[in-house]
Amino acid sequence: GMAGRMAAAFIDSKLTPLVIIASIALGVLAVLALPREEEPQIIVPMIDVFVEMPGASPAEVEQRVTRPMEKLLWEVPGVEYLYSTSSPGMSMAIVRFKVGEDEQRALVLLNQKLNANLDRIPPGASMPLVKPRSIDDVPILAVTLWGARYDDFMLRTLAAQVHDAIKEVPDVSEVTLIGGRRREVRVELDPARLGAYGLDPLLVQRALGGANVSVTTGGPVTGNAALRVQAGDRLRSVEDVRHAVVSHQNGRAIQVQDLARVVDGDAEPHAYVMFHSRDGGSHPAVTIAVAKRKGTNAIAVSHRVEQKLETLRGTLVPQDVNLTITRNYGETAAEKSNELLYHMFIAVVSVSLLIWLVLGRREALVVLIAIPVTLALTLFLFYLYGYTLNRITLFALIFSIGILVDDAIVVVENIVRHARLSPHEPTG
Repeated sequence: GMAGRMAAAFIDSKLTPLVIIASIALGVLAVLALPREEEPQIIVPMIDVFVEMPGASPAEVEQRVTRPMEKLLWEVPGVEYLYSTSSPGMSMAIVRFKVGEDEQRALVLLNQKLNANLDRIPPGASMPLVKPRSIDDVPILAVTLWGARYDDFMLRTLAAQVHDAIKEVPDVSEVTLIGGRRREVRVELDPARLGAYGLDPLLVQRALGGANVSVTTGGPVTGNAALRVQAGDRLRSVEDVRHAVVSHQNGRAIQVQDLARVVDGDAEPHAYVMFHSRDGGSHPAVTIAVAKRKGTNAIAVSHRVEQKLETLRGTLVPQDVNLTITRNYGETAAEKSNELLYHMFIAVVSVSLLIWLVLGRREALVVLIAIPVTLALTLFLFYLYGYTLNRITLFALIFSIGILVDDAIVVVENIVRHARLSPHEPTG
């Protein structure tokens, strides 16, 4: 057959040793260059669609927003599942497409369907907010900031600066802050003062929004040149908020400080993070979660982030603030891939020793060469097709090792049996 003719061509060819060496070299290159990550690169486009309807009950949101939106989303080609949730003032739909659907095409089709039906949005509902999700949104690294004399507000302020530094690291796609209290300027309205001036809270809100706008427009034309005119400015301090003008009465400007108490402080936290040390202590903390770009090496990205954090110690980050790595998918991905390669080496050596003891030295040498060459070419094909070493591909390699080892033993044993049978040997 074809396999026999190929074997006959390679047995006597002087290029066979070069092919073996080249295959092993390509395998080593693939092992060094293949991206390693924890999660598999399975293409299953998922898109979240949010619509707000302030003041509406869950039943009203479901009848007026969720159900009509579901009917539209089912019309998008490639949609396999649709999950929706109606809550007070909010509707959320999770659209899951079929496995293998192109992510960009799915996003474009969904946006086109929603944009073509904007006239059907009920009064009081917001424009749809579309947010795609992918497996790369899962953080590969989590860094927790904590210190004995720091509260969560101070840690959040420090973590925001570390956040900006980590964003500069190559192949980092998203950095998220978890925990801590943000800085917030609160405007606490006084109902008695509002009633005395005959004003309502919405007027104060619109006044603050209008005061926080900077507009640039074309001005007069002089000397064959158009001048640019900039009007307005941003609110830059608490004093700017206090002195924002809400209305005019009797020739006097009514400012925000005349109607409310303006407080510069910390906001309520959206999430609580506590770090429990080994000595039994518990400290407020803030966690920075880092996600990588699609198809990049999780090990390399995590190492670059760790190196960036080392450069921040003692400069941006005080010495008494601890930077603890609480999650590192790059480290676990490296551990699993290295363990696989180690077990592959053990399997090859064990099978070769077994064949040496049972069949002979030459037969063991054939197996010792054939199995690594096959695995090396397999890893090189992984690299060419853009695969990564993850849970799925590692399982596939582990599964194939057993088949490959069994095939090598059976084939070599069969060859030896035929080689030992002489055509002149009596058959009976």
